[in-house]
Amino acid sequence: MLDYPDSHIADILKRTHTIAVVGLSAKSDRASHQVAQYLSDRGYRVIGVNPGLAGQEMFGETVVADLASLPDGVDMIDIFRRPEAVEPVVDAALAHVAGLRTIWMQLGVTNAAAQSKAEAAGLDVIQNRCPKIEYPRLFGGAALTELV
Repeated sequence: MLDYPDSHIADILKRTHTIAVVGLSAKSDRASHQVAQYLSDRGYRVIGVNPGLAGQEMFGETVVADLASLPDGVDMIDIFRRPEAVEPVVDAALAHVAGLRTIWMQLGVTNAAAQSKAEAAGLDVIQNRCPKIEYPRLFGGAALTELV
């Protein structure tokens, strides 16, 4: 597991308001769905990115087909893709998502080239971590509105 100071992860989770979940599943037993639901329940705006679900509503937002279709204001991209698929996701995020601050790769996902590109663009990168695990570990049962 990559080592990140708790304060760094906490700062990211506190400053983030809108999260695009790449690889969101409509199946409630899938990790991407469970994480998105958890984050939405904590007060984050969660927008799914999945071409197969584009146009459907999930968590009060319309799922988009690709990163170029995201609305303005996305702070973080949470990536549920295999490591070899991460670099193109980061390339698209850098090209199309203005104001992005964080690339987050889920448990088991690391990609050094994607990390280097994102960090060179001034973004924070978290790899091999899950916000659904980090949030309660750092904040307990608090909601986002209680943290800001």
